[in-house]
Amino acid sequence: MRSFKKLSCFALTAVISVTLLAGCGGDENESKQIIRIGHNQSSEHPTHIALTAFEEYIEEKLGDKYSVEVYPSELLGSQTDMVQLTQTGAINFCVASNAILETFSKNYEIFNLPYLFVNPEAYHAVMDDTGITDKLFKSTAKAGFEAVTWIDAGTRNFYTVKKPIERPADLSGMKIRVQQSPTNVEMMRLLGGSATPMGFGDVYTALQSNIIDGAENNELALTNNGHGDVCKYYSYDMHQMVPDILIGNYSFLEKLPQEERDVFEEGFKLVNKVEREEWTKAVDEAKERAEKEQGVQFYYPDVQPFMDACKPLHETVLSKNPDIKPIYDAIQEYNDRFAE
Repeated sequence: MRSFKKLSCFALTAVISVTLLAGCGGDENESKQIIRIGHNQSSEHPTHIALTAFEEYIEEKLGDKYSVEVYPSELLGSQTDMVQLTQTGAINFCVASNAILETFSKNYEIFNLPYLFVNPEAYHAVMDDTGITDKLFKSTAKAGFEAVTWIDAGTRNFYTVKKPIERPADLSGMKIRVQQSPTNVEMMRLLGGSATPMGFGDVYTALQSNIIDGAENNELALTNNGHGDVCKYYSYDMHQMVPDILIGNYSFLEKLPQEERDVFEEGFKLVNKVEREEWTKAVDEAKERAEKEQGVQFYYPDVQPFMDACKPLHETVLSKNPDIKPIYDAIQEYNDRFAE
């Protein structure tokens, strides 16, 4: 699988095309269109469970026309590879990080801002408000894809190998893996650490070999991806609540007959519903497993010093990209409503 992940987008497209042809051998699938969906999580992750529910729903409603295949664990390449494959139509859907989408539409950088949401309730309310998200989700149509739903990825926190992060000064001199976006790199600079952008699939090896001192992600990275085997300190600084995004090939979606598009839209809603239900259970299970089986210690630092350090980033991003100011203001209204 390691060599497969390193294939170029062109090579991946060729491999998938050959697989598609091989699958059309005269059985009942010959007349069906194969819908391929890729993501970078394990088959136990809430994202995969939700996409499997989508697979079952589409095949129940439109099984005479479509056969859905879900590929976990970067089997179709890295997230960047899969986004490119979705652009070209080599695959139909993939789950992309908000950080990657920022490179296609600058407006996505709004969700990478640290401490954008006052709490998870405000975060969920914003993401469920189509008046806020619709324009943003459709902003990548010219790039060949559009967002079809959002996926909860919890809160992002620091976890490290040698010592816990209890204040921003603890990050000084530490190399921390971040998602590949300018906003995240600047966040780490403001917090005093050294940002090391890299693909998610490379993080475990980088931690194990001391190329990096830590990373930042939700609790499931400790267990589902084994990072808790190496990192024994997890600090709830809660610097980001960033959604993952399910994107679909624009041409495929536009060519669907309205009746079928309606079914797919219901399927996208199902993805969101199932994933959020599974997420709550998975986080509780991950914390218990990380603590009891991996020996991870959880810390709850005062988040105010982290917030104060990151505040200038809000002003910088808004001044450089005034188009997102209305979204930012709408989010602040939800923050006021849900503030404790």
